Amino acid sequence: MAALLISVAPLVAIAADEKPAAGAAKTVVKRVDVEEFDKLRANKQNVILDVRTESEFKAGHIPGAVNIDFNAPDFDAKVARLDKNKTYLVHCAAGGRSAKASKKLEGAGFKEIYDLAPGFKGWEKAGKAVEK
Repeated sequence: MAALLISVAPLVAIAADEKPAAGAAKTVVKRVDVEEFDKLRANKQNVILDVRTESEFKAGHIPGAVNIDFNAPDFDAKVARLDKNKTYLVHCAAGGRSAKASKKLEGAGFKEIYDLAPGFKGWEKAGKAVEK
């Protein structure tokens, strides 16, 4: 057993030092404030993803947002149909569900994800536009 560990140890050390292949960018979820989110929203190529429930969404949402309920049983299936190369601006009511949803998107290979840290409540509190 000791001989096996000694022979594998150099391989583990080499693997730990390896850098990602050129062009293989690692996805990082960036938590942003209301002002940064609003700036990102100005680019109409970016997708605003509201992960609240349908009733929360209907009560008021960020203009142009797409609603996919994080707690719905078909969340993963709906997300799988999205274009992974687009930039996603994710939010929920207060930041909890969007953080979890963003991690799922990251794990699924989405390239660029921004999470609105204070959520829709923070958006409203800042006096930003709301659609019903």
